[in-house]
Amino acid sequence: MPNAVTLVPAAPSEAAVQHFESQLTFETDCWDTHEALRNPTPGFVLLDVRSPACFEKGHVPGAISLPHGKIIASRMSAYPRETLFVTYCGGPHCNGAVRGAARLARLGFAVKMMAGGITGWMDEGFELERGASSVRDVQPPLGLPAAAANGGP
Repeated sequence: MPNAVTLVPAAPSEAAVQHFESQLTFETDCWDTHEALRNPTPGFVLLDVRSPACFEKGHVPGAISLPHGKIIASRMSAYPRETLFVTYCGGPHCNGAVRGAARLARLGFAVKMMAGGITGWMDEGFELERGASSVRDVQPPLGLPAAAANGGP
C-alpha cells in the first residue's frame, strides 16, 4: 500500500549520485569539522554566525564569532579570496549558517555550512568553549598571516 515515502518514486541512481555528491560541495558535518580542527592548519576558518550572547554561552572551540549580518567586505578583507570558510548556527531549526554562507559567497569566498550547527556538535558529544563575549575582529587564527588561515604558508 502506498504511503508518503513510497508515493513519489526515488530518483534514478545517476541523478541521486549527482544530487548527493553536489550537496557535499555546499556542506560538511560536525564530525568532519571536529576531526579537521584537530590539525593546527585545518584549511578553513570556522565562523559562528549566531549572536554574541549565544556565542558566549557556548561555541565550537576555535570558532570566530561573526553574526551573519556583520559579514561585510571591510571585515572580511583580512582574508585572501581563496580562504575557505565554514559557517554554523544554532542547528537545523536555524538558517543563520545559510545566510552567512550566502553573504560570504556574494563576497567571492569559498564557503561550506556545517550541517547540524551547535545542536549537531553537542549531539556528537563534542565539547563547547564558553566566553569570549565580544565579536572579535575577523583575523587569521593565532595571529598567523592571512594565507595561513587557509592552511597555506
